[in-house]
Amino acid sequence: MSDLVTSAGTVRVLTREESFADLAGRINDLAARGPASVGLSGGSTPKAFYAWAVQTKALSAASIERIDWHVSDERCVPLASDDSNFGHAIRGLLDALGVPAARRFPWPVELAPNDAASAYEAAWAKRSPAKAFDLCVLGLGDDSHIASLWPKCPLIGQTVGPRFTATDWPGRGWRLTITEAGLAQCAAIVVLVGGAGKAPALREITHGAFSPQLHPGQVLRAYAGRVTWLADRAAAALL
Repeated sequence: MSDLVTSAGTVRVLTREESFADLAGRINDLAARGPASVGLSGGSTPKAFYAWAVQTKALSAASIERIDWHVSDERCVPLASDDSNFGHAIRGLLDALGVPAARRFPWPVELAPNDAASAYEAAWAKRSPAKAFDLCVLGLGDDSHIASLWPKCPLIGQTVGPRFTATDWPGRGWRLTITEAGLAQCAAIVVLVGGAGKAPALREITHGAFSPQLHPGQVLRAYAGRVTWLADRAAAALL
């Protein structure tokens, strides 16, 4: 294991299992201190984390009892859909661990996108007016996107306003996502990065000229002290 301090946060170079153990440890540490919120991510790596966490029993009893589970972004599809990020969390992790219904907070995808985002934002404002997730888990796309902040997304640069909103991603449809304003209110942010295909994006985000419209992950530079990248050797090869 090695740590690299960059303009976008600390990059920890780990094996996949070490990354999963690191993430589980962070969740358990939160739960040990009291109730907390975790925003999960979509994609193949989080699904692999769910399977690993269930198999290894890596999450503590306190995590099951005290953590409020969310997703940092979501597709506008039913939870039963294979495209649903929270649906994967339910099937892969929450059901298997017996997480109570009161600790599950999916986006209200039964509503129209803008209505769903407004309802989710309003619920957050009532429950936590000054803070978003205690731990926000993100993935990284080959195109440098994080959450549903995609290249040339009109939300990039909007650092004030709602913490959660809807955006119509050209060619991919409507998404519900945390915003830069929401990221600014997260106590900690962890980005899971695996594979050689992510190496160019990770290099641009951490060392490239600042152009978040082209490399949205660069918005995390504003919160670098709270950002940890859990990357395997292939993903970190260009750093």
